[in-house]
Amino acid sequence: MRSLFTITAAFIGSVSAAQAQVGLNTYADAKGFIDVQKLTCAQLAGTFQEDADFLGVWYSGWYNGLAKKHAINMPRAKEGIHQVIVHCKANPTKRVIQAIDFVLKEEKKGR
Repeated sequence: MRSLFTITAAFIGSVSAAQAQVGLNTYADAKGFIDVQKLTCAQLAGTFQEDADFLGVWYSGWYNGLAKKHAINMPRAKEGIHQVIVHCKANPTKRVIQAIDFVLKEEKKGR
């Protein structure tokens, strides 16, 4: 039983490692633009961490701008970005904006 667990864990690890990460520019159109409303969680989760963080900060600014907020709480933004990435990894077929909506609603529930 123990060896079965070890083999299963090794297989899962190798499958994760086999999925190559790509640059965020992979999802850009011919002019270099990314349609952030269509970007999927699988695409976000499959990009390099620094690209995912960069995009997370962009989304944070976008949402704060829509809310007419002109400040950023860095620890809260970083945690929110992390939660979106975690949610995206668990829900790859969702769009990133759906994951953000989910995380924001969960945050409101917790307050």
